[in-house]
Amino acid sequence: MLFDTHAHLNALQYEDDLQEVILRAQHEGVSKIVVVGFDRETIERAMDLIEEYSFIYAAIGWHPVDAIDMTDEDLAWIKELASHPKVVAVGEMGLDYYWDKSPKEVQQEVFRKQIALAKELKLPIIIHNRDATADVVEILAEEGASEVGGIMHCFTGSLEVAEQCMKMNFYISFGGPVTFKNAKKPKEVAMEIPMDRLLIETDCPYLTPHPFRGKRNEPSYVKYVAEQLAELKGVTFDEIAQITSDNAHKLFGISR
Repeated sequence: MLFDTHAHLNALQYEDDLQEVILRAQHEGVSKIVVVGFDRETIERAMDLIEEYSFIYAAIGWHPVDAIDMTDEDLAWIKELASHPKVVAVGEMGLDYYWDKSPKEVQQEVFRKQIALAKELKLPIIIHNRDATADVVEILAEEGASEVGGIMHCFTGSLEVAEQCMKMNFYISFGGPVTFKNAKKPKEVAMEIPMDRLLIETDCPYLTPHPFRGKRNEPSYVKYVAEQLAELKGVTFDEIAQITSDNAHKLFGISR
């Protein structure tokens, strides 16, 4: 019943054992996976995966780190591919001020263009935010992103920011970091997020949860995120699995 809302099975880290990784996920109860493409290469691979596996869906967009590389042709290409019934979101998009490959103003322009595209397509958006919270929230508000809503991917921010985003029709998604032993703030925030706004993800192959931190992540490990949230919320694992799966199906418009 688990739903991994953000995975990069299109990454090179899986080229030798993808089938085994997917089988392990199914064995652990992962019923659906959204694979995120964020540049030409990963988008093409995501599109291949949704054709190959019935339970894999795609989100396609342009990563802020590579914003300087995106052309109008790329945006038109994403729009064309998004007509596929198994493309369920635009993204990941957003701002990343940690890396300096793409100037801030370029990132912001590309971010705004993708929000506009998602509104045109009537698809939710997946937000990447690193060291840019104030600008991310401001742009979401200015561009009317609440019209389509979406996911604050791998959220590690404050409760105040989470509440601002939820008011704009966004879900708060937790990944591996919420399981880390020193993750006091993410745990405190997770306890306060309403159940109907909660999602889980892996962001694999990155951000591997405890007890496998430091190793390659994979969708089967989303169960550790669910277990942590169940403990924090004082509910059963099955309840968290059911609720987060229901939320994901609703957001992405996927029938069971």
